[in-house]
Amino acid sequence: MEMSTEDLPGGATLVVLRGRLDVGGASAIELKFNATAGARKAMVVDLAGVSFVASMGMRLLLLVGKTMSARGGKMALLAPLPEVASVLHTAGIDTVIPICTTRDEAVAKVAA
Repeated sequence: MEMSTEDLPGGATLVVLRGRLDVGGASAIELKFNATAGARKAMVVDLAGVSFVASMGMRLLLLVGKTMSARGGKMALLAPLPEVASVLHTAGIDTVIPICTTRDEAVAKVAA
């Protein structure tokens, strides 16, 4: 699992994930992902490069999303592949963290 970040106009941070968000993938990015979320109020997580998500990956997304929300921040998920989106919807992740198809939509969801 690879993770990179980019600052977006308006103060949001784009986090780009690539690879498999399984046990190994979640472990590989957990510290950096948590640290990034802890330092930001608005985060868009680009899942277009994530080919698979397992329970540990969903757990990581949920915990970070809930933590950000509890301290007044917002997180949105961006452009997951259809099979990943299906798993996220089935697990109910979209009821806690918005799942968006475009960057503009995701940035609007996390805007202050």
